[in-house]
Amino acid sequence: MTYFVRVASPSALPRMTKAHAEQVIALFDGGANSENMRWLATDIAFEMTLTREPSEAIKQAVARWCETWGVDHMVGTLQPADIRLFMADMDSTMIENECIDELADMTGKGAHVAEITEAAMRGELDFEAALDERVALLTGLPEGDLARCYHERIRFTPGARTLVQTLHHAGVHCVLVSGGFRQFTSRVAAALGFHREIANQLVVADGSLAGRVERPLVDAPRKQQELIRTCEEISATPSQAVAIGDGANDIPMLQASALGLAYYGKEKTRRAADAVVQYGDLSTVLFLLGYPQSAWRG
Repeated sequence: MTYFVRVASPSALPRMTKAHAEQVIALFDGGANSENMRWLATDIAFEMTLTREPSEAIKQAVARWCETWGVDHMVGTLQPADIRLFMADMDSTMIENECIDELADMTGKGAHVAEITEAAMRGELDFEAALDERVALLTGLPEGDLARCYHERIRFTPGARTLVQTLHHAGVHCVLVSGGFRQFTSRVAAALGFHREIANQLVVADGSLAGRVERPLVDAPRKQQELIRTCEEISATPSQAVAIGDGANDIPMLQASALGLAYYGKEKTRRAADAVVQYGDLSTVLFLLGYPQSAWRG
């Protein structure tokens, strides 16, 4: 089995040089050499093919080096040709916002709801109970405010379109899965180029939010189930899947995939992930997957 280490700096700052690559090579104690190194983008990201599986001690040494330099990295076996499915969380991952917090802010309850959201994403609250509590506070919000919220407040995460469009062009099936709401995921998925979206549905009655969410919920177990089910639908396996998210409810999905990525994730999520993006934007994920910048789209 072939192992790789990939290192990517955010926006070429700090700039990566051959000297940086040689420092990483030295950490592998003979398991890597400069002949097996290539630039994914000059001065920004590089990849090295390893001659043997790295030990946990070496992986930790690489992680410490990358933290010192403020760069993201991945050590693993996944190659672009292996990837058949990309499954992504929406709130605070593909978009910068938490949609429910934005809706609550429009009702004057933003601060209270945001506190609950943050605790839920850290895994400190029961997801279903926390969602029901927050949605109940939205009762009476006019349905038209959902579209207004999307157009006026929702911001795509930098690099999101490039990430999805590149994977889409490469033949990867891209799915947006969210514990948020279809009133937003449908728009985000279409704008970024996802093949499909899966999310909760807010109940609307007489033109206003009824303060309820349709069942069954899209929660942590459901996200994992959807990853496995989608793999079956496209004749793939979870060993060919990449998943990304930030919250505790993403953990089962991340752990079911070949490569689970935490994007500026909560501490619990970072600990559970195979790799963490905490310095670059979403385009950094392409480097960690082994896509050279020359292959990017969008």
